[in-house]
Amino acid sequence: MSTPLLQVRKLAKRFGGLRVTDGFDLDVGEGEVHAIIGPNGAGKTTLINQLCGELRPDAGSIVFAGEEILQAPVQRRVALGMARSYQVTSVFPDFTALQNVMLAVQSASGHSYGFLKPVLSDPALVQPAQELLVRVGLGGQGACRVASLAHGARRQLELAMTLALGPRLMLLDEPMAGMSQKESAEMVQLLRQIRGQHAMVLVEHDMDAVFALADRITVLVYGRPIATGTPDEIRDNPEVRRAYLGDEEEVL
Repeated sequence: MSTPLLQVRKLAKRFGGLRVTDGFDLDVGEGEVHAIIGPNGAGKTTLINQLCGELRPDAGSIVFAGEEILQAPVQRRVALGMARSYQVTSVFPDFTALQNVMLAVQSASGHSYGFLKPVLSDPALVQPAQELLVRVGLGGQGACRVASLAHGARRQLELAMTLALGPRLMLLDEPMAGMSQKESAEMVQLLRQIRGQHAMVLVEHDMDAVFALADRITVLVYGRPIATGTPDEIRDNPEVRRAYLGDEEEVL
């Protein structure tokens, strides 16, 4: 078996006497979609924050792309190929969709020049940004001011900005949050299209999306994983049903 792209061992985080992450283990292979599910307060976003470097764990090990990154800053993790999205869209509402993606492309290139008028016509930024907008289904909305975009389109835009970083691993924190049923279905289709090209850790409450996308699922309850397996294994796990999914067949 090949070495996982991401290996997490005995990760722990406390806030006072509360164990928010409690001995968490996780392996994610190249191109794998690994979903993290659990009830509200299970510690899912706290886990993502530790993986991306925004929150320092108290103990444990995080090895990404062969490097121990437990103490590494966010910038080092991004340089290794880790990128994340957020529950709340993180875009610039007064810029156009194209300008937002150009900023992400510029950031990924390592250039430090300002976002001035000549930059707006730089083909080294414009072309890849336009291609990313097409890739996420926003090819015709590049000139639209982000503040005028629907919520679903903003989530698509954020995905384009994440992809601009050229990640090997994407940490997706509730990408369907706040979406309509139609928008969620469109996002699932979009993630299916890029599935296999990037590994993903997917935190999501939409169980239809999780079971449609995930290769493996870990169920988190009170900061501790109670089960990891394929979607079918998680469906059939009685402990998971009791703790989270419920006993009714329509939940699954």
